[in-house]
Amino acid sequence: MRPLYLGTTLPLNGSPRPEPMHVPPHHLVTHGAVVGMTGSGKTGLLMVMVEEALRASVPVLVIDVKGDLPNLLLSFPSFDPSVIAPWVEPSPASAETASDVAVRLASERRRGLEAFRFGEGELADFARRTAVRVITPGADAGELLHVLSALERRSARWDTDLDGARAALSAAISLILRLLGRDPDPARSREHVLLALLAERRLRAGEPADIGALLPEIVDPPLDSIGALSTDAFLSKRARKDLAASLNSLLASPSFASWRQGSTLDVASWMTPANGRTPATVISVAHLDDDERALVLGVLLEEILSWVRCLPGSQHLKALIVFDETYGFLPPHPASPPTKRPLVALMKQARAFGVGVVIATQNPMDLDYRALGNAGFWALGRLQTDADRERVIEGLANEVRAGESAEQLADILKQLAPRWFVVRDVHSKRGSVLLQPRWTMSFMRGPMTRHEIKRARGAPT
Repeated sequence: MRPLYLGTTLPLNGSPRPEPMHVPPHHLVTHGAVVGMTGSGKTGLLMVMVEEALRASVPVLVIDVKGDLPNLLLSFPSFDPSVIAPWVEPSPASAETASDVAVRLASERRRGLEAFRFGEGELADFARRTAVRVITPGADAGELLHVLSALERRSARWDTDLDGARAALSAAISLILRLLGRDPDPARSREHVLLALLAERRLRAGEPADIGALLPEIVDPPLDSIGALSTDAFLSKRARKDLAASLNSLLASPSFASWRQGSTLDVASWMTPANGRTPATVISVAHLDDDERALVLGVLLEEILSWVRCLPGSQHLKALIVFDETYGFLPPHPASPPTKRPLVALMKQARAFGVGVVIATQNPMDLDYRALGNAGFWALGRLQTDADRERVIEGLANEVRAGESAEQLADILKQLAPRWFVVRDVHSKRGSVLLQPRWTMSFMRGPMTRHEIKRARGAPT
């Protein structure tokens, strides 16, 4: 498998000997963490890692919170300024026209990529061999996503993977209960237990389990008992009527309709190559508010976890999950948003199945230590606060080699220039090195609006 060409390295100690950095793909099976303050170049490095995985024929699923990663759609196969022109705007403080800016940026792109031996042949090959899709839950900028498809669209997993089907169903029901402001805990919430039993009964029988079909059964369940209690003793008829009324109001809400349209949430199909092209699926939630992001990504991550557990074991990198800006989604104890459990489980378990997870954040203090401890590849950009530096060095404590010191690493992390990283790879015998990532093949024009995503996809605007 083609090694991942991340850029140019220099040693931390000794005379400078610039060398290209080629990372064997299986090094990312033990996961990665990219950390650095705003402006350190995290997103650019993540984009390089995604591009290199795709060049190595490794399918990638990207979770995008800020709106930058849809730039993968701008993987232009040439250096012609005309392909860049629609994506630039002149600066109000400059006499340059949009055409002038496009010519300048195209020239910079050519010089930057050619410095790393990328020409138009490599650009054209990348465009020909990859397939990028952008999915925007709750909005039609990219593809719409039926977030509740595990509930409302019967999956073949009910015949082949009962545990996985139940886990996905549970996540979808938890999402609904959170939207209703009710207890979403699968083990504690009686409403969750009732909905799960009713839905599973229908799905295993091959019947639809959409919310509308469940409403009459919630009021009058086709169950004599739940556990050791009668149905009425488990959840009173009055409480069931109240739940049904709340679900009906949610069902009637126009804003809720967009969550029940579009592509089925099917990670297995997203990660399957087609027509000789390696897939990159970008789930962009930049347009959602914080609560909506946590709910949608919680369901998505549970689905990813269920898919991973169905894969055969492997020591080779078979797929890569990239999560850009995990702030708030993987917090330390006791905070527990719906994204935390599946993310921690992925960091602990996915390596056994050949699935690597790369997370990025500005604030290492805001990450659960169990996740940081499972990362074998670290790329550390400039960190401004003592607390952030101490947290990262604490996470690296078991990996510091002879000739390195915590004090030296802390001093370097305080002084790093933009687009430079200290890289520590547990599989490498070289110790920590400095990395300057290569230029991205994709045109990095910054966060993309919903209108711009639609335009890049070639959809009517």
